Parts: sequence; C-alpha cells; structure tokens
Amino acid sequence: MSSAELTTELIPDDIARQILLPEGHRDETALFDAYRWLRANNPLGKADTEGYDPIWLVSKYADIMEIERQPDIFSNGGGPDNPGSNNPILANQAGDEFTKSINNGSLRILEVLSYLDPPEHTIIKDIAFDWFRPGNLKKWEETIRELAQASVARLTASDGKLDFVKDFAIYFPLHVIMSLFGVPEEDEPRMMALTQEFFGSADPDMARDDVEPLTPEAAAQQWAAAITDFFAYFDTFVEDRRANPRDDLASIIANARQEDGEYFPKITAYGWFVAIATAGHDTTSSTLSGGIVELSRNPELLARLQAEPSLIPDLVNESLRWASPVKHFTRKASKDYTLRGREIKAGDRMMLLYQSGNRDEEMFTDPDIFNIDRRPNKHIAFGYGPHMCLGQHLAKLELRIMFEELLPKINKIDVVGDLKVIQTNFVGGLKNAPVAIEFQG
Repeated sequence: MSSAELTTELIPDDIARQILLPEGHRDETALFDAYRWLRANNPLGKADTEGYDPIWLVSKYADIMEIERQPDIFSNGGGPDNPGSNNPILANQAGDEFTKSINNGSLRILEVLSYLDPPEHTIIKDIAFDWFRPGNLKKWEETIRELAQASVARLTASDGKLDFVKDFAIYFPLHVIMSLFGVPEEDEPRMMALTQEFFGSADPDMARDDVEPLTPEAAAQQWAAAITDFFAYFDTFVEDRRANPRDDLASIIANARQEDGEYFPKITAYGWFVAIATAGHDTTSSTLSGGIVELSRNPELLARLQAEPSLIPDLVNESLRWASPVKHFTRKASKDYTLRGREIKAGDRMMLLYQSGNRDEEMFTDPDIFNIDRRPNKHIAFGYGPHMCLGQHLAKLELRIMFEELLPKINKIDVVGDLKVIQTNFVGGLKNAPVAIEFQG
C-alpha cells in the first residue's frame, strides 16, 4: 500500500500485529520494515487488532517529542483525576483484565514512576533524584571500574567462546546495580531470575512453571507473579534498612519520609526497588550486547576505538540509539488534541515507538547505519520530558567504563551462531549472541 492509496487512519493489520504482538519482535528485520512503512505511509495511525484495545502508533521522532513534552495532556497512568486507568506498558485485553481483577480494578500494579503522573510523580521522583545526578555518581566510578575489571578478567581467562549475552553482558550491569543498591552478592542469582521473568513475560523460553504460557493472560500473570516475588524479597530489605541504614541507595529509599514525617508506604519503596533492579539491568545489558555485535561487524571501528578511547562515549551514545532497549511506553490523552493532522480524542491511547523514532530518516542521516560520528545524536533511548529515564547517567557511566576496560583486551570478535531476540514488545534486545573472541596478547 502506498501513501497515495492511504485513505484511512487505520493501520493494516499485518503491520500493526508486527509491532503490537511480542512475537513480532523476534524478527527485527520485519519489525524495522514495519516501522519504516509506518513512517513513510501512516506515521500516526490507529491499530485495531484482535485482542488489543485500539491504540495510536506514534512512529515519528517529532511526534514522540511533542507528546513527551506535554504530560498534562498525555498522561502515563491516566492523569491525577483517573489514576490507574492507563497501563503505560502495552498489554492485550486479557492481560489488562487480569491485572484489574487482582488489583481492585486498577491497572496501576506498581508504584513506580512510569505509572505516575504529576504532582504525585514529582513527589516520588524526588525520593532518590539527587542520588542519580552525575555529581553524586562520580564517587561510585572507582567501584564500577573495579567491578568491570573483575568481569573482564574472568572473560579473558576463558577460551573466548561464549554467548556474549547469557555468559557475560547480563551479569555486569546486574552486579553493578546490586552492589550500589546494597543487595548481597549471594542474592544476585535470585534477582537475575526475577528480572528475566519480569521482562521476558511474553517469551515462552522464560515462562514460570506456575504460568500456563499459551493463555491470553499468561504474560500478565507472569508479570504479576514476578512482582509478588520481588515484593516478598524487598519487604525484608526495607525493614533491614530502616533498622540499620547504610551508605547505599536502598537506605535512601527505605528511609524516605513524607511531608508529615511518616515513612512513605512500603509499596512505594517496593516500586523503587523493582524499577532499579529491572530497568537498571536489562536495558544496559541489551545496549552492551548490541554495541559489541556491531563492533564484530566493523573491525575497523574496533581498531579506531582502541587507538582513540576518547571516542568511547560516542560509541555508547550510538549503541543506545541502535539498540533502543525500551521499545515503547503508552500515553492516554486527557483531552482532544490535533497531532499531525489527526484528531486525537480524550481517552485515546498512544503507543510511543522509541525504536522507530531512533531510526527516523528526518532526524538521523542514514539511520540504519551504525555510526559513532553522528553530530548531533539526539536519540530518545531514554525517552524525554519529565519521564526521561532517571538512571540514564548511571547507564552511560557503566557502559563507558565497561567498553574502556573490555575493548583494549580484544583482538577480534566473530559472531559464530544465530542472533536471537527476546520475545517482548516492551524492554529487550538480544537474548543470544554466540561469539568467538580473540584476546590481545
């Protein structure tokens, strides 16, 4: 279908299904073809696919930014007058109904920033906002570097034949965030299992034993079960940090108090802990893996970075644009609004396609080429506006340090097997990357 033939706002079902359904994200070639079709033919169109509520797909960078800049019009959780009426993470109808059935009719299953709207969002964000500032993170740089050096030392002691994702990339960011958080190292395997279940809720390979994987609400059931397990672990964590506060992020969150001097409810601390344990881990590992695979395809770029390590921040930035591990968030219109000539009605939902925005030809020259020399490189891998990722500076710091420690040790990288992508429409990237690494010396 060409743009000249397009007479309706409705997106063809095959295009919509490729983007909406988690299984559509396993084939990245088809997925990015679908994004490209949207940007060229129906950049702001409505998907009306069986099993899902109708939703606008926002594929252009400029439109995503226009929405992100106006949280008073496009809410995350449904707005201050109707909290819990929007799920900021796209689920099918059965999944949303299951969530409401166990959550008193609300879709707000987590007390995390992505489910909140101002002014509540601002209050909760302020609990740990200062900790994530670049100035504060500087004091953790030595710790992060020591963890990176230890990870690289274990890698270089191996024969170099590994699944880069499963055997390396997923462990380093988890170890960093858990160390800064104050989670004992012996508990990290439990956190690893829960984070994989949390973001892999739609992937059959990551299904829990207590969830029937083929049911329409299976992903929501697994999501809820992982959250329950997180809460059970972090309840003890909160009690411990309130009784024995330490110099760690968990103590800041557990001991935060409201205006009346009382602690915030435990559910608020749980939300923070779950968000940090999950988003602070998988997004960074997906970006690291994506960057390494591109270096395997561009050995001259690897050599250039080794000769000019000052370029590594540019590598980090382009890897973030390229991987775009957070694929979407949804927003709900609180009033009528005109966007790109379309009439958005109050109550309409919008799906912001960050991966598509980061490949928008109007914003990025040759967007399907991995190029660390982009100037500027204003990607939206961390979103934008008041909901821009709070942990972005920590993620960039981790990635920079790891690349600084790892790249000088590598002589050659080869991908030696099939690359596989996790089945999810929310947060994810490569789940398998078989490589053979030849180390220096």
